[in-house]
Amino acid sequence: QVQLVESGGGLVHAGGSLRLSCAAPGRTVSTYAMAWFSLAPGDAREFVAAINWSGDSTFYADSVKGRFTISRDNAKNTVYLQMNSLKPEDTDVYYCAARTYYSSNYYSAAAYNAWGQGTQVTVSS
Repeated sequence: QVQLVESGGGLVHAGGSLRLSCAAPGRTVSTYAMAWFSLAPGDAREFVAAINWSGDSTFYADSVKGRFTISRDNAKNTVYLQMNSLKPEDTDVYYCAARTYYSSNYYSAAAYNAWGQGTQVTVSS
């Protein structure tokens, strides 16, 4: 079982920035695809961004392209989500996800088999 721990959420004014971190204590995640999702209505998970195991391929939801950047440091077993130009509509709980098997699907929550507990991001207008 892969344990994921998110941090970095908080309250920020519109136009501000936050950097979320996702660590996997005691576990090597360098071969895993990683992603960030937000909480959608009905407790569904909505895709935000994903990164392949090596970090040379990234994927983004249209709503965050040009504002958010996903990256990873495999030496630190950590994935980041740099959130810039934040908007009130970005307010949500953000979850880190990992996939321990190969799949070409980066966008679906069902394609990930390990999840963090979530971190709250609140953007005030």
